[in-house]
Amino acid sequence: MRFPIPLNLESAALRAAGKVSRLTGRGGGTTLPGKLLWKLDPDAIDLLAGRLPQGSVLISATNGKTTTTAMVAEILRPRMRVAHNNSGANLVSGVASTLLRAGGAELGLFEVDEGALPEVARRVRPKALLLGNLFRDQLDRYGELEIVAVRWRDAVAEMPDAKLVLNGDDPQVGDLARLHGGARLFGLDDPRRARPALQHAADSKYCLRCGTPYDYAAAYVGHLGDYTCPNCGHARPALDVVARDIELQGLDGASFTLHAPEGETRVQLALPGLYNVYNAVGAGALALALGVPIDEVAAGLERFSAAFGRFERITIGDRQLLMLLIKNPAGANEVVRTLVEGSTPRVAVIALNDEIADGRDVSWIWDVDFEPLLEGLDTLVATGERAAELALRFAYGGLPRDRIEVVPSLEKALDRGLELTPSGGDLAVLPTYTAMLALRKIVASRGHVTNYWETAA
Repeated sequence: MRFPIPLNLESAALRAAGKVSRLTGRGGGTTLPGKLLWKLDPDAIDLLAGRLPQGSVLISATNGKTTTTAMVAEILRPRMRVAHNNSGANLVSGVASTLLRAGGAELGLFEVDEGALPEVARRVRPKALLLGNLFRDQLDRYGELEIVAVRWRDAVAEMPDAKLVLNGDDPQVGDLARLHGGARLFGLDDPRRARPALQHAADSKYCLRCGTPYDYAAAYVGHLGDYTCPNCGHARPALDVVARDIELQGLDGASFTLHAPEGETRVQLALPGLYNVYNAVGAGALALALGVPIDEVAAGLERFSAAFGRFERITIGDRQLLMLLIKNPAGANEVVRTLVEGSTPRVAVIALNDEIADGRDVSWIWDVDFEPLLEGLDTLVATGERAAELALRFAYGGLPRDRIEVVPSLEKALDRGLELTPSGGDLAVLPTYTAMLALRKIVASRGHVTNYWETAA
């Protein structure tokens, strides 16, 4: 027989466990309380979410959910107190831990792992949901993206009253609008920024209804763009919120005009790359759906700098470390594209791990178009648990082997990269997820940046 503990006592004990974990220097303090709560009393998550006066908002995507959620948090911060899982802990346990720390918060704002979305949505009953994109990612965890799309469809069908914000440029995601009469769709509308053709590694190439390959009037990021099926006519739905007149400013940022039913405004982002324009337009569309005036949306987006590990600039002595997360072909291709459009780095440290959070199957690196980096790259330092496979990929891509160094130790690889970077120069560091966490911990231990779990405490 289970003897329930009062929720306030349960919460206090679990918060204390998390505090002890953080004080010992173990980052698990961000999720430990939630893991315990999930095991001891799963229904408590529902109760904690129900205490938030303004309810909860969920954001999910394969790529960009951490940055998009952080952008929304920045937009909303002047208006209300927000409980935000800013450490990136986005499974049920991470959401639960954030709810345990949410004393005084008015709104819950949670990025959610795409596989965990149905369960989290059932628990917190969000008042708004943003779905950004579905790319092939960590197939050993979730299977084909069509399986995740089916789960998302089921989740959306169970939330008829939630405000739904969808990326209309993604065929799988945009199609969800037909399940929800009030969906708001966002995307890009600037063919100047499109690729000349769909990339070979693009996902969702085939029509959802008849299986015919889509024709693309504009392909922006992977399979995201302006698509039409030449056979049955299935096409990108009409967009409500769009980015136009996009200007990419290398590594310095990007700007665009945000068009919406509420008006239009020019936005200057401190983050580079077309993929961050997508993140910003999605964040803006969600904030507008929540009733935020468009001028406040623009101001919040312009204040935003970076989510941890996603294009962070970290000063180390007289050098700058540029950390850009890579975790699947579409995201990695956009990182490469952004680096090349800025100034191709002379030295790069690329870290490939195969932990569960990264995905055990690392064959995705063969679908990444690393080749544009090679012409300007003097030295690649390959590191991480699968450093040898990464080095092989670059060797087959055409980088001379005397310009490839294999240094499996992340700390030694970082030091080697800094050693090779000239004074005043930039070192590009492209890690997979767990490698990014480990590298940030190394840099934090040297006093150059704050541990992510300390900022989340």
